[in-house]
Amino acid sequence: MFDRYKAGEQAVLVHIEFPKEGDREDLQELEMLVSSAGANCLAIVQGSRQSPHPKFFVGTGKAEEIAEVVQLHQADVVIFNHELSPSQERNLERICQCRVLDRTTLILDIFAQRARTHEGKLQVELAQLRHISTRLIRGWTHLERQKGGIGLRGPGETQLETDRRLIRDKIKTILKRLDKVAKQREQGRRARTRNEIPTVSLVGYTNAGKSTLFNRATASDVYAADQLFATLDPTLRKIDVADIGSVIMADTVGFIRHLPHDLVAAFKATLVETREADLQLHVIDVADERRQENIDQVNDVLHEIEADDVPQLLIYNKIDLVEELVPRIDRDDEGKPIRIWLSAQTGVGCELLLQAISECLAEKMLKCRLRVPARFGSLRGALYKLNCIHAEQYDDLGNCLLNIRLPMADWNRLKKDNGTEIEKFIITD
Repeated sequence: MFDRYKAGEQAVLVHIEFPKEGDREDLQELEMLVSSAGANCLAIVQGSRQSPHPKFFVGTGKAEEIAEVVQLHQADVVIFNHELSPSQERNLERICQCRVLDRTTLILDIFAQRARTHEGKLQVELAQLRHISTRLIRGWTHLERQKGGIGLRGPGETQLETDRRLIRDKIKTILKRLDKVAKQREQGRRARTRNEIPTVSLVGYTNAGKSTLFNRATASDVYAADQLFATLDPTLRKIDVADIGSVIMADTVGFIRHLPHDLVAAFKATLVETREADLQLHVIDVADERRQENIDQVNDVLHEIEADDVPQLLIYNKIDLVEELVPRIDRDDEGKPIRIWLSAQTGVGCELLLQAISECLAEKMLKCRLRVPARFGSLRGALYKLNCIHAEQYDDLGNCLLNIRLPMADWNRLKKDNGTEIEKFIITD
């Protein structure tokens, strides 16, 4: 149903500068997107406008210039670094005599190539169907039978209406399948919640080094490459963090400027790992000149998926590319980690990551000293079962003095099982 890139397809790129910040795109990013899609860039046509032209997006003269470049290089496709309306695409295809794609279609195609899991493929197909439904044109008009008269009565719908109905039915089917997958994912999430295993989610701009950092922290071999959207399907791994215990780390899809809304909507189920995490690790490419813009774009998407209220730790990655930077942890006025400077590629500073995660998750931990009377031997046994006792002594009266550290959820469960009076055992002096 969808046009896919073939290896080595020849493309002409079009990049237009606009005065408004919200309308601007990045040419270097377009070149990386095209490379990630598997196409070869033959030429780049650039220009500037105050606002898009309603017919061609670019002016008439610029459209003719693009057509001449296509003819000169015998290009297969023209790729705009902007979002085009369906009519603009058709008008440009008519004058260029080749396929014309916009930025959204290009990103959707990359996602289609990267999807590996059943859920990922369904989400991409859903996003493509929603996108293509806005770009249907009239076809097979000779088969339309909405006129009156003998021999002209027919099924009562045009081919365009038939296409729309088929797409709507397909979307409904995919949504049902995704709902089933989401329920299965929710069961796993509930199991982790019952076991009180904290979740740490990696977020960030695409190609910031999330998967490389994920592999470094979890000793995994998740696919990582110097290309946009190398990771699409979410991956979960369990790691051990000092003073915390088991922690689930999740690697998720990277974000990008003007991420297509169809993709955001389709991937909300996957990004729930980010929304319901205990801590977000926002990975930032410190060597990127547009790093602040990238940070803002990521935060915008997090707001859109309602994940902007999760505690966040900034990970400034790739310090090996900037000479004056050294690995370190930056802290706020209360001494809490807020930024880490490291290199996932070389491993420099990565030991600071687990230290910072431990400190950030420590708020969910209870650290105290208990004086447990001898008759409460069952409580002592329960604490040993939780593996939370760090030191044990006895006083002259035979009371057991315990130094403990455990998740607040486990402590609340102990109070429920043994009565709230166990709080009286906490030594406050």
